Amino acid sequence: MNLQPDADALLGLIEQECNKRQRSIVAIAGLPASGKSTLARAVVDGLNASHPDEGFAALLPMDGFHLDNGLLVALGLLERKGAPETFDADGFLALLRRVRDATDDVLHPIFDRSREISINAAGVIPVGARVVVVEGNYLLLDTEPWRSARELYDLTVFLNTSVEEIERRLIDRWLTYGFDLESAKSKVHNNDLLNARLVLKQSIVPDFELAEDGPAEAAITAQP
Repeated sequence: MNLQPDADALLGLIEQECNKRQRSIVAIAGLPASGKSTLARAVVDGLNASHPDEGFAALLPMDGFHLDNGLLVALGLLERKGAPETFDADGFLALLRRVRDATDDVLHPIFDRSREISINAAGVIPVGARVVVVEGNYLLLDTEPWRSARELYDLTVFLNTSVEEIERRLIDRWLTYGFDLESAKSKVHNNDLLNARLVLKQSIVPDFELAEDGPAEAAITAQP
């Protein structure tokens, strides 16, 4: 998967946004395993490489707001981990508002997939960061409280990847984490793909869409 041309195209748009305000927040959304993290990291690295200011761009992954497994067990939601209701969406929105108006560094949690836990205060958005790139599945979801975050984004991006391709990637992902093939397929079909189709059906139109391998199911069409 080569996302460098996509990252290069985004850099130009983000540079335009930087000329309008002191801090820009860029939201990169997409299906699970669509390449959001790879694209977001490429954008942040590209911005930092092209600007002499240390910490010009920073990354904020939505995954840090996963609810803890113990709480998911108590709520009967462990098997749906990764669905919208298994995130601290209100906490995510509150932190975004802090990032928007920050006068100091802002600490944020980071999800450790190898241990399936979120680590509090493991990442930092420096006060001097001109661009904050947020990435996650549900950034453009048209339900509250995700909808309220839209007013905080200066540029929204949707990475469009076919459901067939993300199914293959997700099965491979769970195999690398020790699942056998049948368990991996069950996890993907009974959880991950449900989340993917929800994203496709209930996300708002982005400012900019990147299509990796052609239109996805119920594809979101970018604004002109």
